[in-house]
Amino acid sequence: MVDRNLIREFSIDDDELNSMFSAVLETEGLQGFESMIVASPFFETGKILSGVVLRREGDDVLLDVGCKSEGIVPANEWEEGEPPPEPGQKVEVLLEEFDDQQGVIKLSRRKAKRIRDWEQIISTRKEGDVVAGTVMRKIKGGLLVDIGVHVFLPASQVDIRRPADIGDYIGRQVECVILKIDEARRNIVVSRRKLIEDQRSKLKQKLLQELKVGEIRKGVVKNIADFGAFVDLGGIDGLLHI
Repeated sequence: MVDRNLIREFSIDDDELNSMFSAVLETEGLQGFESMIVASPFFETGKILSGVVLRREGDDVLLDVGCKSEGIVPANEWEEGEPPPEPGQKVEVLLEEFDDQQGVIKLSRRKAKRIRDWEQIISTRKEGDVVAGTVMRKIKGGLLVDIGVHVFLPASQVDIRRPADIGDYIGRQVECVILKIDEARRNIVVSRRKLIEDQRSKLKQKLLQELKVGEIRKGVVKNIADFGAFVDLGGIDGLLHI
């Protein structure tokens, strides 16, 4: 029989219900109608659902997501140090798979959180904004930085001069400028180098207004040539003749 409670849970109005019912009956009969309800756009893979924790069974957490079958989330998707799931707790999850043969609904809390974090970032940040994050690990071509979502810091944008080993930055807190946001690919590229260059440019303008002939200034030797040494005075380079 058709489960009318299930139909009500998916908020399908009478006109839509009649249309779906008529179309399926012509080809598949009443049993096909029940399958169509479960596979309808109201309950499709890739959608974020709101669920309620029922209990834990072994390595899984079982959730009520408003369907006949209970949803399953791996218990390890609750991070170490995070409060464990409790019965009655509301959780947002991503519907990964629905197996109508086994009556199993596979869900992911971690993936739902990543999507929500991404939505939060793109709604509050734009290209040119300064962001802070932790360097997580070294990847091909650069570093992965966590600013709430993982973003890419190219090796050429780590510093003004490329470090001998960018892996030395792993675990460090860094500030960067957002260079590019690709919403379609959910990818953000950032630059620490540009931020440093912008800061140095401001210091240079300030220093040029302050410098006076005859002043004694401290600096850092940046480079040595046959004719002298280049000294960083804190935003501008000076030449110290030999």
